[in-house]
Amino acid sequence: MSCRSANGRPGRCPRAGTVTNTAQRLDRHQAQLKRCRLCPSMLGPVVTGAPVVSPVLLIGQAPGAREGPAGRPFAWTAGKTLFSWFARIGLHEEEFRKRIYMAAVCRCYPGKNPRGGDRVPSQDEIANCARWLGAEIRVLRPTLILPVGKLAIAQFLTPRPLRDIVGRIHRIDVLDRPTDVVPLPHPSGASTWHRTEPGQSLLATALRLIGSHPAWKKVIASPP
Repeated sequence: MSCRSANGRPGRCPRAGTVTNTAQRLDRHQAQLKRCRLCPSMLGPVVTGAPVVSPVLLIGQAPGAREGPAGRPFAWTAGKTLFSWFARIGLHEEEFRKRIYMAAVCRCYPGKNPRGGDRVPSQDEIANCARWLGAEIRVLRPTLILPVGKLAIAQFLTPRPLRDIVGRIHRIDVLDRPTDVVPLPHPSGASTWHRTEPGQSLLATALRLIGSHPAWKKVIASPP
């Protein structure tokens, strides 16, 4: 049997056993993740995407109050905006959830900030959850990472204004592997950054970069 790469040329087919083994490792990983109780101030349940074997990894910040009951990330208003972005480059929400692994910096709801809005996770909470994200990167070995929002972006890139980060491919070593990182702004309705300039144009550039990336093309071309 012959397979084709993202550019349409003949390529090597992935071994079925390799994909099956990765899927089994993800299943075991998520079973352990869902039992995590390391952060007493976090409000469960643990929220994570489906155990999808994918070369693309999306990383959010932390679930909101509605994601826990819904049992999946980006299940509310911000998610509608996020998935409308990806629909522009070929994947609507249902297909995105089936084809791309969705992780986050923290997997439980941090609770409300007494001053308003959701609480920002502490450094200890971020460190506790980093072990789960690190395990997912080791299993999936993604070639394209999409961090969404400043907290997720900061796990890979030196903090800078969004205008200096969004709209570019950043090639970095992630667990000693060259990996492309394309940051995205948070799709929160409370933020105007992605709806005004220069954010609107930089977001459009970022989506074009994602849409033309070999890993994204591979996902698009894969059977459902």
